Amino acid sequence: MKLQPINGRILVKPFKAKEKTASGLYLPDTAKEKLREGEVVAKAKDATDEVVVGDRLIYKEYGGTEVKIEGEDYILLTEDDLLAKYTAVDKIPE
Repeated sequence: MKLQPINGRILVKPFKAKEKTASGLYLPDTAKEKLREGEVVAKAKDATDEVVVGDRLIYKEYGGTEVKIEGEDYILLTEDDLLAKYTAVDKIPE
């Protein structure tokens, strides 16, 4: 099934929280911090041009609408829910 967002929405696949700490201890579900980062998998035609499919984003903690499609979790966000996107740099500017 393919989902096409409408009305300026952006469909994001959230990243999973870490299962264990750097020292190797496994975290219970109650101790895991909910990440506010994900990857754009689809966007509406009238959504912002600042993001494209494949971009990694940071979004508001309580923003968007969580949906489950074929057993996978996704979030539908608006432009107002987006905070930043990761960019790749080839070298550090002087």
